[in-house]
Amino acid sequence: MKPINELLNINNQVAVVTGGAMGIGKGIATRLHEAGANLVIADVDEPAAKTAADELNAKRSGSALAVHVDVANADDVNKMVQDTINQFGSLDILVNNAGIYPAKPLHEMADEDFKKVLDINLHGAYLCTKYASDQMIKQGRGGKIINITSIDALHPSMVGLAHYDASKHGLWGFTKNVALELASHKIWVNAIAPGGITTPGVAKMQGPTQPGVDMKTVMDTFLVKIPMHRMGEPDEIGKAALFLASDMASYMTGSQIVVDGGALLS
Repeated sequence: MKPINELLNINNQVAVVTGGAMGIGKGIATRLHEAGANLVIADVDEPAAKTAADELNAKRSGSALAVHVDVANADDVNKMVQDTINQFGSLDILVNNAGIYPAKPLHEMADEDFKKVLDINLHGAYLCTKYASDQMIKQGRGGKIINITSIDALHPSMVGLAHYDASKHGLWGFTKNVALELASHKIWVNAIAPGGITTPGVAKMQGPTQPGVDMKTVMDTFLVKIPMHRMGEPDEIGKAALFLASDMASYMTGSQIVVDGGALLS
């Protein structure tokens, strides 16, 4: 039995966090880095990814790498994995966090809107899981894959997110099936379902809105429903991710942790 001080220690493991430059992704990357992991900050916003990696490298030199990636592009994802191996020599933890959630009611939604959300949120997680798990299997010592779903994978939160909800329900189903497939390789696959978290993306949603969606009213109504009476912080998802990435979750796969301040209770 490991002593308590070793359970959260992930020294010398290598973690890739997609969408890791800001918001929830940055909160996750920061906690994994604090626990000893080397980090690949993979993001479509390369300057923001470099800034986030520089902040981690200032704490521990050579421990973070910024990589540009469009998770919906197979060549980008393959390059992300190869860059990880070239820099750090292994890939032990993958966090599929990259995602978008542009609010738009069904009657205003174009085919391209629906396809883009599924392409990034669901197809992107598939590509990253495929290439990362191939590397983990090759290494032969297991690994951890953590998918960031949403409470919308369990219950819709607002009108205007039909495409987003479809992608997150799909990602939860994908999590369970892939957990079953990869268990024989000692690769544990779990999910975190955040509720309302204070991120730049959420702040942007509260700006100018699409026709038919009054985001200020939606957000105010949502906040009232949270029993804790506050939004969550990115670090609160980061702590849950560290739990799943560590030996604290050694007998968990195919599970989903809800981190929502009790929002689903209402």
